[in-house]
Amino acid sequence: MARIIAVANQKGGVGKTTTAVNLAACFAEAGKKVLLLDLDPQGNASQGVGVDKNKYDTTIYDVLVDHVPLDQVVLATNYDNLSLVPSHRDLVGAEIELVGENDREFRLRNAIVPVQDAYDYIVLDCPPALGLLTLNGLVAATGVIIPLQCEYYALEGLSELLHTIILVRDNLNADLAVKGVLLTMYQHTNLSRQVMEDVRNHLGTKVFETWIPRNVSLSEAPSYGMPIIHYDNKCAGARYYRMLAQEVDNRA
Repeated sequence: MARIIAVANQKGGVGKTTTAVNLAACFAEAGKKVLLLDLDPQGNASQGVGVDKNKYDTTIYDVLVDHVPLDQVVLATNYDNLSLVPSHRDLVGAEIELVGENDREFRLRNAIVPVQDAYDYIVLDCPPALGLLTLNGLVAATGVIIPLQCEYYALEGLSELLHTIILVRDNLNADLAVKGVLLTMYQHTNLSRQVMEDVRNHLGTKVFETWIPRNVSLSEAPSYGMPIIHYDNKCAGARYYRMLAQEVDNRA
């Protein structure tokens, strides 16, 4: 049965999609069967693996709103062992369309059940908001990775997300656990070192040992529709995301 990992943070610009795409790619490189599922209406994870989000008529929107079977919207990518469920801009309206439905929080989990034995990992890229789409991701997941940028306001909003995770675990998904907090965009500056120290003091072992450096290649890779290990195999970003994949796999 697949390990289902939601990558979530209600703050934008913290490396959430970068982490979802590159973690999925590193799992696939290691021989795992991986499904990357794009829950963000912006569709950046889809573009990050070279898929034109505007090219396909059937997407995760149709799965959530119209009960289209998930296996009917799974796409192959250019990378061995890595498949994708693409996003669509119509997801913006999905929360409104689902608000009156009794099973609205369980749409994604119910859709994943028939396919979860086909994969080792299912990685969910959640939107930067604590709305119904992220809630569906948390209800479907067995673990959450929280990217946290190494900046002055790093801990701002984290308590709200952790509280939401606790509520989901207590009321909707007893299997949900925080897999770890991932420090991203680290630089060898006093500020980054201080943020890392503060976060580790607050959260202890919930913080991954691996951190992700600020890296030019990591910023460039999405524009080429390539995960970092296929864009610049030897750069620091590739090396650290491989380390993260190993650490996540060891924590599973």
